[in-house]
Amino acid sequence: MKDIVLINPYCPEESRKERLEGIVKHSLSGYSFDMLTTAEEVENADLRNRRLLFTVSLGQSGINLSWYAIMKYLRLNREALEGAVGGVILDGNSELFTKSTGRSLVFTANRAGCTFPGRPLVEGTRTLKNYNIQAQNLGTDNMGAYMEAGRQLVENIMSFRQPRSRNPKLLVLHAGNNRTSNSMALWSMIKSHLPECSVKEISLRNGQVMDCRGCSYETCRHFGEEGSCFYGGTITKKVYPAILECDALVMVCPNYNDALGGNLTAFVNRMTALFTTNRFYDKSLFGIVVSGYSGGDIVAEQLISGLNMNKTFALPGKFAILETANDPGAIMASEGIEERAAAFAANMREKLIEKDDDDQR
Repeated sequence: MKDIVLINPYCPEESRKERLEGIVKHSLSGYSFDMLTTAEEVENADLRNRRLLFTVSLGQSGINLSWYAIMKYLRLNREALEGAVGGVILDGNSELFTKSTGRSLVFTANRAGCTFPGRPLVEGTRTLKNYNIQAQNLGTDNMGAYMEAGRQLVENIMSFRQPRSRNPKLLVLHAGNNRTSNSMALWSMIKSHLPECSVKEISLRNGQVMDCRGCSYETCRHFGEEGSCFYGGTITKKVYPAILECDALVMVCPNYNDALGGNLTAFVNRMTALFTTNRFYDKSLFGIVVSGYSGGDIVAEQLISGLNMNKTFALPGKFAILETANDPGAIMASEGIEERAAAFAANMREKLIEKDDDDQR
């Protein structure tokens, strides 16, 4: 069996593929791989428990029709990537579309069971200006930084092992009202199936969280080295220590306007100070999203881009449960909700809890 499976959707524009081919060759140097280029090939391959690298040429439009055919298959086959570990390289001929395509790709593959380590997306915009800082830090040009990012991604995919413990510590962040929130009611159902986990819940309600003020990097790092932030408050006194202590972060997210709530968004922004001196590759991210109408996928993708792609939390397969409930308490009347809550909790347990040797055999 080859080391890795390269899922490289066919692109008819030969001139648009040269840069992507270059970074793929560099990134996979020393590893053996199988390459799949069409939806039919993906459908006929057993990708469960494999290491995967998705590489997509987007051109100027941000559209690769062959990728859409593969994405359709993955959305309709929710077990296709069970146990797989993956990463993504996207190469575009525009300053736009790489990030939006990347988080949609990760969301789709994750729903099909694929786990993604922290920082799973390497994106090349037309100018590669997104590598200005990395190039400076590495003492190379932007193309060199792009190549190094691809190589590091492959190393992360190949070395990734899902962190587990006997008694996982969960940090649950929310901004809901326990008496009326459908999101909190769903979390309560899920929590009842997690007896082995140590749970700490922190509420970010009632204006306790100031949003990021955009300090200079030097100022942000200074506060981060002290385990603090310019604004202080609940984030630095309660949330920062709990983040460092936890094995997994659970975000409880009602969706009102196709976006994370203001306090939860402020938390993600304020993570920057802590991130200047810490990385979170060994911590897992889970999401609980309840929409009044639709759009739960948009909120889940915001969690992916904010905390997995940017802040390095690992994304276990099927990291999020997405439900729809409008009126207070409506989630309790949703047909089959207890079964779905139990199944989501079972997935969390499978990803987080260390098994006995007898169980592993």
